[in-house]
Amino acid sequence: MNQSARMLAICLSVVSVAPLLSACNTDKDIDITKLSAETDPPEQLYDQGLANIKAGNLAEASRKFDAVDKQNPFSDWSQKALVMSTFVKYRQGKYTEAIATGTRYMTLYPSTKDSAYVQYLIGLSNWRQIPNVTQDQKYSARTLEAMDKLVKTYPTSEYVSDAQEKMRFARDQLAGKEMQIGRYYLERKEYLASIQRFRNVVEQYPTTNQIEEALARLVEAYYAMGVVQEAQTAAAVLGHNYPDSKWYKDSFDLLKNGGVSPQESQESWISKAGKKLLLGSS
Repeated sequence: MNQSARMLAICLSVVSVAPLLSACNTDKDIDITKLSAETDPPEQLYDQGLANIKAGNLAEASRKFDAVDKQNPFSDWSQKALVMSTFVKYRQGKYTEAIATGTRYMTLYPSTKDSAYVQYLIGLSNWRQIPNVTQDQKYSARTLEAMDKLVKTYPTSEYVSDAQEKMRFARDQLAGKEMQIGRYYLERKEYLASIQRFRNVVEQYPTTNQIEEALARLVEAYYAMGVVQEAQTAAAVLGHNYPDSKWYKDSFDLLKNGGVSPQESQESWISKAGKKLLLGSS
């Protein structure tokens, strides 16, 4: 019997063990552990995933949990594995994958005991990707959306308190980005464009730490345009809500040098928005 015939005989002798047939090809880089992962029962794969987390092998844990979901979709084991897969991917810093896995879970199982936790992980995965305020703030917006869903859908969850803290940070980032763009326009004397950005801060993010400067910049922009009544109103609202603010002092001095003082017009959008400031900060 020649060499080729002997190899064929060996392959045929193990035909009842299907995964091993691949050993008869010429590929020398076969991963035997992957063959096992394709045949182990879901409960065993799940337990192996937990053991790998305990051992600190997150990559292998992730593979085990993903195998459970792939082999047994829509099963009880798949439901449990999706939770752990989301967690492990988050811990690995694979935030985009964690969001995708978590979103799949929330689509399939929005009302389980683990739903609040998975929604929290989605929010955290977005929060971890929030960049410096000088960059695009899409992840701030996504954090706000995800955490707001958690707070509204699962108001008694243990994660609500931290979710609200992350939402405050996200709002500050979004407001900060608006301020950055507004200042850019203001420096170039594009007053209408700058006012729109500062208005966004006042109306959409009234509880952020950007609000005092936003009102002061409105005073500056409106006054530069010659719209003195709006400048006076912005200064009056600023002084009413933040009388000790350095921004109010600057605004007061600006108006005083022009022979006017802060005076609120009840018809102004600034006055209407200003009534929400103290309520929102309480």
